[in-house]
Amino acid sequence: MALLEEAVKEVITVRNYIGGEWVESKGKMQEVVNPVTQQLIARVPISTGDEINAAISAAREAFPAWRATPPVTRARYLFNLHELLEEHFEELSRVQTQEHGKTIDESRGETRRGIENVEVACGIPTMMMGYNLEDIASGIDEYLIRQPLGVFGIIAPYNFPFMIPLWSAPYAAATGNCVVIKPSPEVPLSQMKLAELVDEAGFPPGVWNVVNGERDVVNGMLDSPDIAGIAFVGRTSTARDVIYKRCGETGKRVIAQGAAKNFMVIMPDCNVAGTVPAMMTSFYGNTGQRCLSGANLVIVGEDDGFYNDFLNKITEAAKNIVIGYGLDESVQMGPVKDKSKKERIIGYIETGIREGATLRLDGRKNVKITGGYPDTCFLGPSIFENVTPEMTIAREEIFGPVMSVLRVKDLDRAIELCNSSRYGNGNTIFTSNGKAAREFQYRVTSGNVGINIGIVAPMAFFPFSGMKDSFFGILHTQGQEAVRFFTESKVVIQRWL
Repeated sequence: MALLEEAVKEVITVRNYIGGEWVESKGKMQEVVNPVTQQLIARVPISTGDEINAAISAAREAFPAWRATPPVTRARYLFNLHELLEEHFEELSRVQTQEHGKTIDESRGETRRGIENVEVACGIPTMMMGYNLEDIASGIDEYLIRQPLGVFGIIAPYNFPFMIPLWSAPYAAATGNCVVIKPSPEVPLSQMKLAELVDEAGFPPGVWNVVNGERDVVNGMLDSPDIAGIAFVGRTSTARDVIYKRCGETGKRVIAQGAAKNFMVIMPDCNVAGTVPAMMTSFYGNTGQRCLSGANLVIVGEDDGFYNDFLNKITEAAKNIVIGYGLDESVQMGPVKDKSKKERIIGYIETGIREGATLRLDGRKNVKITGGYPDTCFLGPSIFENVTPEMTIAREEIFGPVMSVLRVKDLDRAIELCNSSRYGNGNTIFTSNGKAAREFQYRVTSGNVGINIGIVAPMAFFPFSGMKDSFFGILHTQGQEAVRFFTESKVVIQRWL
């Protein structure tokens, strides 16, 4: 495939997918711009309340027949979809790079992780099984069955436009529910392409719907008595104060994943040669726009020699990251999504300087962009030293390519530092000491924990966990927990006289 071959070759007018039909929206149109080239690639509708209600109605009408479809038959639609996803793998990946800005390697990883969730959901005849016991009392048997609930809303963020809806949608559909997906209007093309393949896979009309938009669409989902539950990924303030709160008020099931501030704890006995590249991927992969990105680098111990040597290697590696258009296979980091996000990150860098941190590597300046593209959305890697726990850059999610370095005297203090954060998404330790690794794993308050792993992204057959202000709810996306979320347990006790 030719270098820089773009999947989107002309401006696309995005439509909603409702009841098995592509429907023109009556809402105002918003432009989608490639963050690298600054060229217009799509126009997306900000749909109205009537349009989300139409999608919910179509899903509600489709539910009885879809629920009555045998699980093995529902799984065959997913097998069809899986085959089409593999067939269109490269196209789907290139669309992500164009609309979001991530590198093609990162997009391919996202596509693969999305497909893996479809693969796991194909096993629904086994995953959805209940259990039974005869003679719980004389002549009485008892068993548990799992039944679908109806229609679920899925609200997605901009940073993983293809993958995140697939943390939920395949499991919801496989268990007999119908879904309405709201992509981020910043990156609508991945879900449009996915819906095209859902349609080609032959899913019955109304089972899988996509409605583009913003607040009106979200409110329509939250207000509708026909929505049984919501799966959301986004800001903590929205997750907690809007999604979680309103689902509680209306009795909806909820998965609400929020922000993060992840700690990468570096022990002096770590394998430095393996740790440095892991830090580059963790802090600067996806241009730091990832809820599992490293944010705070915590170096343990009072050995100045180890500290200086390690940080010199980190700085040199960060300086050499190749920045540019992610469709170029040699590029290692793309832009942030848009100019406003770049300005927000720069604001955090300026705050760090103002509060007394030392900017060892300044990603605002002298950014070399391979290919000569405009610097509108580009930043280079930044590294702060002399960061203290109370500083803004150590506490708040920056969501960009910024590393804050803190020093602590021992592992106990490192764990205390991790646990002092309001977030608990994905913390990691790098060490060759099994005792230290177990102590960290045991004591750190984090939904996902890494041992010598820079990005603790669970596989599709494990739940994507989270704690504290990083997650609101009980059950999580992916795997068996998703199956439990999208079904209700019905217990039957029977006796025949």
